[in-house]
Amino acid sequence: MALETTEIFHPPVKRSITIAGHQTSISLEPLFWDMLKAASDARDLPVNALVARIDVERIAAEQPPGLATAIRLWLTNDMLGKTAQAD
Repeated sequence: MALETTEIFHPPVKRSITIAGHQTSISLEPLFWDMLKAASDARDLPVNALVARIDVERIAAEQPPGLATAIRLWLTNDMLGKTAQAD
């Protein structure tokens, strides 16, 4: 999943996904879209389902961040091997 330096600093890309029965747009940098796809593949889940799980965890937080921030934080935590969520 290694990206070239010019790709790492690419601005966010907006994509529409459906979670909890409604459509929403999320803006993430391509690196995070790639990481999200890899995490969903590793769990044999569609991206929408993984984002829905992240959203549930986000909403349960004491001070919930925005969804895009929650995804970035969750992916970083997952990459560090600290995700509490069962696979």
